[in-house]
Amino acid sequence: MEYRYLGNSGLKISEITYGNWLTHGSQVENDVATQCVRAALDAGISTFDTADTYANTAAETVLGDALKGERRESLEIFTKVYWPTGPGGKNDTGLSRKHIMASIDGSLRRLQTDYVDLYQAHRYDVETPLEETMQAFADLVRQGKALYIGVSEWTAEQIREGVRLSRELGFQIVSNQPQYSMLWRVIEPQVVPTCEKLGLSQVVFSPIAQGVLTGKYQPGQPPPAGSRATDEKGGAHFVRRFMRDDVLEAVQRLRPVADEAGLTLAQLAVAWVLQNPNVATALVGASRPGQVSENVKAAGVRLESAALERIDEALGDVVERDPRRTAELAPKGRVA
Repeated sequence: MEYRYLGNSGLKISEITYGNWLTHGSQVENDVATQCVRAALDAGISTFDTADTYANTAAETVLGDALKGERRESLEIFTKVYWPTGPGGKNDTGLSRKHIMASIDGSLRRLQTDYVDLYQAHRYDVETPLEETMQAFADLVRQGKALYIGVSEWTAEQIREGVRLSRELGFQIVSNQPQYSMLWRVIEPQVVPTCEKLGLSQVVFSPIAQGVLTGKYQPGQPPPAGSRATDEKGGAHFVRRFMRDDVLEAVQRLRPVADEAGLTLAQLAVAWVLQNPNVATALVGASRPGQVSENVKAAGVRLESAALERIDEALGDVVERDPRRTAELAPKGRVA
């Protein structure tokens, strides 16, 4: 495992972060989830990402139990706030001061820790003044409940304004957590240059494009039984945008590149996002310990420029690059 700085901070995190979206507390039994966390620790992963909304808070509880007994100073624990939790009342969502203050205390209790290393705004809240949100984050940093602040899927303009306010309030936003993969590059034109200028790193999710970049989905064939694309409760709608024959055919053209690099397609996909110098870490999940062991082999891989060019040629115009997609997919109001 190799480690990188998070933004312009002095915090080092593992190149591969273990994330438990769509798995812990829902798809995977708790004992298997614990085995996956142990496999991550054994592989040198020190950074763990979750959110209060995952499995309606259950994912944080499972992660807290799995990490119990580990030296806290050796771990970096990330969580998030925005999406609905609990019964979904009028203030159980968003980035109001009330929701943030209640959410951090719940997250710390479930994670069995006094602080989180990174507390992230899971989306931008169009219904709350940004000044209110930033003041709440500043207070959490001063209280020691969150060491650093990040955002997730914010536009370049939103990031600029958030950073401006954070600096006025005496703390720093150090990261953005966007979707990013060979197939989904919408952050490259605007978000990445903005973050490079302002000192933020990318903490990227879905580097394998919800499993599509593993090559397991074949053009013209139904999805394998039990795969995410068949699970309407487990993220099938996230995969759907990639389940086109032209995309699946392009992914199959990546096999020779992966073979020559001595990598699986999944490892190639994770290694690819880590070639971007603005990416601090790639989030990977797992439903069994073996997946963790395989994914970490992407850490430390350096792809030659010729390989990167061949990847671009293989994928061609199936890659989504439009920076407007971040705003288009953002919530237009709080979701209850």
